[in-house]
Amino acid sequence: MNNYKPGQSTIVPTPDFQQLSPECVLDAAEGLGYPVNGRLLALNSYENRVYQLGIEDAQPIIAKFYRPGRWTDAGILEEHHFVEELAEREIPVVAALTLQGSSLHHFNGYRFALFPRHAGRAPELDHPGILEWLGRFIGRIHAVGALSAYTRRPAITPDSFGIAARDFLIEHNFIPPDLLDAYKTTVASVLDGVARCFERAGNTPQIRLHGDCHLGNVLWTEAGPHFVDFDDSRTGPAMQDLWMLLSGSRQEMSLQLGDILAGYEDFHDFDPRQCHLIEALRSLRLLHYSAWLAQRWDDPAFKIAFPWFNTQHYWQNRILELREQCSLMNEAALWHD
Repeated sequence: MNNYKPGQSTIVPTPDFQQLSPECVLDAAEGLGYPVNGRLLALNSYENRVYQLGIEDAQPIIAKFYRPGRWTDAGILEEHHFVEELAEREIPVVAALTLQGSSLHHFNGYRFALFPRHAGRAPELDHPGILEWLGRFIGRIHAVGALSAYTRRPAITPDSFGIAARDFLIEHNFIPPDLLDAYKTTVASVLDGVARCFERAGNTPQIRLHGDCHLGNVLWTEAGPHFVDFDDSRTGPAMQDLWMLLSGSRQEMSLQLGDILAGYEDFHDFDPRQCHLIEALRSLRLLHYSAWLAQRWDDPAFKIAFPWFNTQHYWQNRILELREQCSLMNEAALWHD
């Protein structure tokens, strides 16, 4: 498979997920000293393969088997170390277990990590104070993220999430021929709009981020929120971890952003010029998401989970969606009171 992985160094090939059997998963955990009881539950994950494993006379654990060809070992460990930094500062995250001197392990050609099981529910954003609480949590993450930089994981930039995504889709013939010209023209306009947004935002600090900060990666308990799945952690502007929490009308998003920043700025400074990046980052995510699906289209699980991808209707809708983003990026930035 020709992978879309801008900024990645060479990765040693490993078996694909079709060869990952339940026996292999259980044997891998048992090899690290866990007395598995044979109970295995596949959890909802497409990028990697994630399982809950039953353990004799103990709480279950979570095993994550990393997608072959995506990250280097060094890149995975860099993310693990960041999450460990957060946990050491009592920020509620779920860090990989260090076993036999490492948090990353190898078995039958696969790379995997084990995690403690943390249950929780989705946050209810309509409850008073929830967004401010999330903002405090993200502010704490960013305060730590700003202390040092990634050297092995790529950044979220117009090049990596926009240009590289477009080039992959065109070079690998994913765009229907009768829509190709419209797609190229629309994406060119989008990238121009993104460039203008970044220019208006100015010299934005680049910090280590969660990277995929949507509500599906937040688990809520009576003690509050904790974030899971830092697998997409990258370097980028702070707004990348904030804009995905915004939804609804412009007025509603402005109020939501105000609530988030009321908590966020207790722990980390926020430059209001980053508001210029909200729709630019949304546009880049749309481009990147299509390339992400295309890159994995030879994985049978993706064809089952995303049957609507790579159809004429899909690409027509993406073109319309991207045109709407061009209009939104031309509007005044979203500010909060």
